[in-house]
Amino acid sequence: MGKVTGFLEYERLEEGYEPPQARLKTWKEFVITLADDQARQQGARCMDCGTPFCNSGCPVNNIIPDFNDLVFRGDWQEAIKTLHQTNNFPEFTGRVCPAPCEAACTLNVNDDAVGIKSIEHAIIDRAWAEGWVQPQPPTLKTGKKVAVVGSGPAGLAAAQQLARAGHAVTVFEKNSRIGGLLRYGIPDFKMEKSHIDRRVAQMQAEGVVFRTGVLVGAWPGDSKVTNDAKETITAEQLNAEFDAVLLAGGSETSRDLPVPGRDLDGVHFAMEFLPQQNKVNAGDKLKGQIKATGKHVIVIGGGDTGSDCVGTSNRHGAASVTQFELLPKPPEVEDRPLTWPYWPIKLRTSSSHEEGCQREFAISTKELVGSKGRVTALKTVRVQWQGGKMIEVPGSEQEYKADLVLLAMGFVAPVASVLDAFGVEKDGRGNAKASTETAAAYATNVAKVFAAGDMRRGQSLVVWAIREGRQAARAVDEFLMGTSTLPR
Repeated sequence: MGKVTGFLEYERLEEGYEPPQARLKTWKEFVITLADDQARQQGARCMDCGTPFCNSGCPVNNIIPDFNDLVFRGDWQEAIKTLHQTNNFPEFTGRVCPAPCEAACTLNVNDDAVGIKSIEHAIIDRAWAEGWVQPQPPTLKTGKKVAVVGSGPAGLAAAQQLARAGHAVTVFEKNSRIGGLLRYGIPDFKMEKSHIDRRVAQMQAEGVVFRTGVLVGAWPGDSKVTNDAKETITAEQLNAEFDAVLLAGGSETSRDLPVPGRDLDGVHFAMEFLPQQNKVNAGDKLKGQIKATGKHVIVIGGGDTGSDCVGTSNRHGAASVTQFELLPKPPEVEDRPLTWPYWPIKLRTSSSHEEGCQREFAISTKELVGSKGRVTALKTVRVQWQGGKMIEVPGSEQEYKADLVLLAMGFVAPVASVLDAFGVEKDGRGNAKASTETAAAYATNVAKVFAAGDMRRGQSLVVWAIREGRQAARAVDEFLMGTSTLPR
């Protein structure tokens, strides 16, 4: 423990933001990373608890007290080694993770939690700047071949672990660039895609082969999921060519809004809207891009995807942006003695909300109204929750003007055709059915076919995808070799 009284002497220091008027003019990241001395001071606040709840609060079980102490002592190179022991991609989580570790911080019981996420962000950014992040190719090759379907955080984490174990790994991605929802779901202003590109270069140096624009299995013709595939490969081909297959695609089927007027022009899933802007930022030429410029935008869904739609719409120059949430407005401050060390329900205001957004809670959309086939308004009603049931409030009907409606109500399942192509059994939610705890962890009902990430557990966080990818890699390694030295 670097400084015994640090938590008494120093206050939590948040990362800074560029002002909204400046950041709305660009698609670049705008978070101001802690300076070295600021990060060291934050590291000094860590109490090195006898039972560090932050470790268990973190899905990848980062060794948080250790790297906090190392940053406090100025040993940044050892800090990145410690961080990489449990997390392949801290530059992703240091930017987009909601930091459940901080909710579990012991200091959070009656004070402000240690700024763990900001320390992680500072460590990895310095590591890249200093050239400490280098390829780690295996010393021995096993002669085994593994196919990873999907190049999001789960697929990338698994591919890197398996390549370092000596297997020949090929990653298949249906879109034209690697990254999955990291690439096409998260806006550039939250995470620039150069972070993905340099990890891909590292993994290629470690022996991973990436094949983009390749679709595995048939594709449903009515799917609105982004798909740039120019080539198709069958499940039978993968099974014949590879010793193991890991399905690590995303939960990409969006939850729909079955109300009158849903088929009007101007009503789109968030995952039609967001990927298009990412592609334009990358230099792609698109016809008919969905733009919010000059429009009254309604975003239905109060989560992170909805927030991303808000930030993107404001950068387009929307006339107004309103976000609907079906649930009641949460408290601004959580009941810490009741919720700690678990993730609390409280009002969360993102940087995108601060850039301009009207937020409406406990509101339900009853109908989409249009003129000449295009949406012009939404009819809504206020709701109350009683005994777990939603009840409409009489006389609360209201109409909102809307030129663009974005549906950001979450995701229900992976694209079923991929699982169906392999004959993988699905659970009640349409995800690949595979346990994480048995001797056959992450294995599906189909011989030598495994599943991990959102395709197995459903819509979740980037950090959970990384955890599942790492654990699935160990399971695949054990299947191929009988034992594994990869961390679980």
